[in-house]
This record gives sequence, structure tokens and C-alpha cells, in this order.
Amino acid sequence: MNGDREKPLVVFDGQCGFCRKSVEGWRARTGDCVEYTPFQEVAERFPEIPRTEFEGAVQFLDVEGQRYGGAEAVFRVMSYVPGKGWWLWLYCRVPGFAPVSRWLYGWFARHRKWISR
Repeated sequence: MNGDREKPLVVFDGQCGFCRKSVEGWRARTGDCVEYTPFQEVAERFPEIPRTEFEGAVQFLDVEGQRYGGAEAVFRVMSYVPGKGWWLWLYCRVPGFAPVSRWLYGWFARHRKWISR
């Protein structure tokens, strides 16, 4: 996965109502600093990412070519929202914050179809 993008790319499940609603909120807050695309439209461009990972969690692809999924992806998106970079700081530096965040993200991901209703 190379870093030939000018902006980070968030890849999400375009068939998930909860995911689409979340992305709408993020897009409103990040403006055009971040691109958002359903995995159904771009998965073939990233053969190194298993489809199950696209299906299971949002993916954040930064401009350097690094990939982050799930909770960390969400906090990386939030780092592009003015005044919200502290979420990523907490995730990266506060003991216990990352595992709790991953657990919560996983719970929401497993129940997103139910939550979407």
C-alpha cells in the first residue's frame, strides 16, 4: 500500500446505515481534509487488505501509506477535526484507553445492523 494520496482516505461499509451516518458526521466535521469511500467501490484497489477487514471495521489510510482500522481509525479521523486531536493522544498514550476503545468499537461493530434500525 503506497502513500500516493494527497489526503487520508477512510474506507467504510457503504451498505451499513450506522456506518454511513457516522461518515456523514465525520465528513461534516473534517470538511475536505479527508476523503471517504465505501469499500464496495474501492476494495479492488487494495488487494493487500482482506475483504473481511473492510467488512468488519472502518479503515483509515494515511498519506504515508499506513493503515489503521477500527477504533484507531476513528481517532485518526478525529485528529483532523479542529480541537479533537486529543482523542488520538489518549488512544496512543493513556494506559488502558486503547484496549477499552477497541472493545467498545468491536461491540458497536458487531451490533451495527441492530443499531442502524
